[in-house]
Amino acid sequence: MSVAVTRLASGLTVVTDAMPQLETASLGVWTGAGGRSEEAGEHGLAHLLEHMAFKGTRRRDARRIAEEIEAVGGDLNAATSAEQTAYYARVLRQDVGLGLDILADILTDSVFDEAELAREKNVILQEIGAVEDTPDDLVFDLLSETAFPDQPLGRRILGTPETVTAFDRAAIGRYLDTHYRAPRMVVAAAGAVEHERLAEDAARLFASLPQDPGPAAPPARYVGGETVVETDHEQANVLIGFEGLSYRHADSHALGVFTSILGGGMSSRLFQEVREKRGLCYSIYAFQWGYADTGLFGVSAGASAEDLHELVPVVLDEIAALAAAPGEAELKRAKAQMKAGLLMALESSSVRAEQLARHILVWGRPLTTEEIIGRIDAVTAEDVKRVGRALLASSPSLAAIGPVAGLPRREAIMARLAG
Repeated sequence: MSVAVTRLASGLTVVTDAMPQLETASLGVWTGAGGRSEEAGEHGLAHLLEHMAFKGTRRRDARRIAEEIEAVGGDLNAATSAEQTAYYARVLRQDVGLGLDILADILTDSVFDEAELAREKNVILQEIGAVEDTPDDLVFDLLSETAFPDQPLGRRILGTPETVTAFDRAAIGRYLDTHYRAPRMVVAAAGAVEHERLAEDAARLFASLPQDPGPAAPPARYVGGETVVETDHEQANVLIGFEGLSYRHADSHALGVFTSILGGGMSSRLFQEVREKRGLCYSIYAFQWGYADTGLFGVSAGASAEDLHELVPVVLDEIAALAAAPGEAELKRAKAQMKAGLLMALESSSVRAEQLARHILVWGRPLTTEEIIGRIDAVTAEDVKRVGRALLASSPSLAAIGPVAGLPRREAIMARLAG
């Protein structure tokens, strides 16, 4: 087996998947802290820290960080989500050590220069503005806020102009010290990597990390509700959501199959009924977001104002029909799509490294591909019906932006599902 795991004395986990046929490696550092780890006055701080990590250390200024990695043809990037933050690099075989050294440097020795902080705040303010100007992105923020109101999981990852502007070096340092701790962090790599050498380097480079896990994120509470914003855009962007499942839930793969059958591709029920048969929209699909203790399931659609009155009832009817009677052929098709998608994605070293890191953070061990495929294959029609009924029993969430005067509102959605 090519996967190797080392748990260092500090609590930091190093996990690799050697792909000897490759000449490149993807490596990164993941921490089990993101937007939902923030206190009330820290909204957007996890994302700001991600930006500031690249803006200079005691050994390297921001320009040198960029030049060193690009001098060997590599690249650096990072991402913040609700529950995790990742910093990663892609390099050639011989430059894995350099990539890890830079990642360790920015995570353990950043200086958070005041001038760089001021500039980066302005960059994030522009990023926030870009989302506000993009309704098909903004509507997803509105859905999270509606489903999980007044709690960290429902807040926007980017923060607000007011909170971002208020942060200083001390706030960034406190968040870093509180949440970037060895037992909650993973060094993961895939491709042209040598596990023992990477583990030795990680033990040395991350030796300064605190060794106790720190505080856990507060539990989430799904509520549901309605947020509708009328604008003069040409198209309405509509999301209908329900409480989903945690990625740790025994039925998480059954919900994945339900999602795929309903709106996972061109053969899905929603695509065929809403787009192909009725021509009510260009884009329609279903999605599920799993978290540590809850989840969010939804359907996304973009349609013209005059089609909304027909679109929403059709979507609701398709959800209810699938929860009542999934077909055997579509069950097999959805499973095949999920397994093929998994296997195709894992041909990428960067996807493989990310998967390994997430497995360690979620389950404490890497799951084998065979184990995941076995869980998908085990899903039955009864399982799909059960998760469908559970979705419909939860309180719906509605988020919409655009010419939505004719949009059926949440009360109408609840009445339709009850009938």
